[in-house]
Amino acid sequence: MADNQRVYFVIDAKSFYASVEAAERGLDPMTARLVVADESRTDKTICLAVSPALKKLGVKNRCRLFDVPKEYQAIVAKPRMKKYIEYAATIYGIYLKYIAKEDIHVYSIDESIIDVTSYLKLYKMRAYEFAEKLMNEINEKTHIPTTCGIGTNMYLAKVALGISAKHTKGRIAWLDEEKFKKTLWNHQPLTDFWGISAGISSHLGRLGIYDMQGIATADEDLLYKEFGVNAEILIDHANGIEPVTMSDIKNYAGKSKSISSGQVFGCGKTKKEGRLLFSEMIEALCLTMAKSHLVSNLLMVNVRFSNHAPIHFSSRTANCTNLSKFLLPDALSAYDSSMPEDAMIRGFYLAFSEAIDEDKEYYDLFTDLDDVAKEKAVRDSMLELGSRYGKNSVLLAHDYCEGATTRERNKLIGGHNGGEN
Repeated sequence: MADNQRVYFVIDAKSFYASVEAAERGLDPMTARLVVADESRTDKTICLAVSPALKKLGVKNRCRLFDVPKEYQAIVAKPRMKKYIEYAATIYGIYLKYIAKEDIHVYSIDESIIDVTSYLKLYKMRAYEFAEKLMNEINEKTHIPTTCGIGTNMYLAKVALGISAKHTKGRIAWLDEEKFKKTLWNHQPLTDFWGISAGISSHLGRLGIYDMQGIATADEDLLYKEFGVNAEILIDHANGIEPVTMSDIKNYAGKSKSISSGQVFGCGKTKKEGRLLFSEMIEALCLTMAKSHLVSNLLMVNVRFSNHAPIHFSSRTANCTNLSKFLLPDALSAYDSSMPEDAMIRGFYLAFSEAIDEDKEYYDLFTDLDDVAKEKAVRDSMLELGSRYGKNSVLLAHDYCEGATTRERNKLIGGHNGGEN
């Protein structure tokens, strides 16, 4: 790589949840046969992670538990999200020993993008050496194996990680624009490349385009006609170009904010049962908005059924707030009028959209502002007690009704078991 080029690392913890569970058991994460899944949810539950050894035997990532052959005698580890967060924090702490946080972007719990350009000179190391140093220290302190993609921009580093590094002995690979074109321009399938979904790949296939060289040499007018402004990204990436830098990521601020939550049910819920769960989710979202000092007056709802096509509905109120008392009635009215009577609900996705800062809240002329003050006092007390003693230290009456899920959901992190096995 030329001296004037930027250098990025994308470091990924291999099969992270499975590797943590193996490490916790004193096993080698690369050879242990282990899946992370909550088998108490039946053998139809999705495996959150599959160890590298099982993947080599043909077990697919994100498979159902019953897809793992019994003869493999795989360990089934119950998810422990708090434990995974602890390990992720330890790995991030290793990065911070050598790199300023302004040059690190945590892409996901198991993957980070790092601009190491200035640090190579500082530590007088080549990119491979520095990558090995970080990866070795992670392995020494956590026993978690990692893979690293190195690139002259973030896209190339991500592609080096996703396609090339897994096939190298040291699990490190690098790409610049020239090497990208030489080694990966004709790579298939296109879905192996970051940012190309199955839908985009199929669309390109209908145009007779099956690899990156095909995109790079295609008629640009045709690509813009078919993909709109997204054609620019496709064309740039096909040529190994990515203009976004670390400072662009750090300085980015979304134009709109939203607070969302989803819940999937193991069995269908009736309209009446769903109404209670819907109410619980709105109450929880209102508290989340309050913690984030945001308010909203627009609720967007997606519902999945086992006996109907999915539906979408919304509720907009005259009050822009985070107090459930002023948001829930309109939401329940929209629920009652939108849900089919014979509904068997399999999941909700709710989002308070167009959220704005709390100091911009407003109420209609018929709202009693003394009532608003009382509700805020109750809300603030709930948040304080929850912060001190846990979310389940203060609950609403309907959280104790048969079929309510708030108490169990409060024990979860990211929808999964948060504690120890």
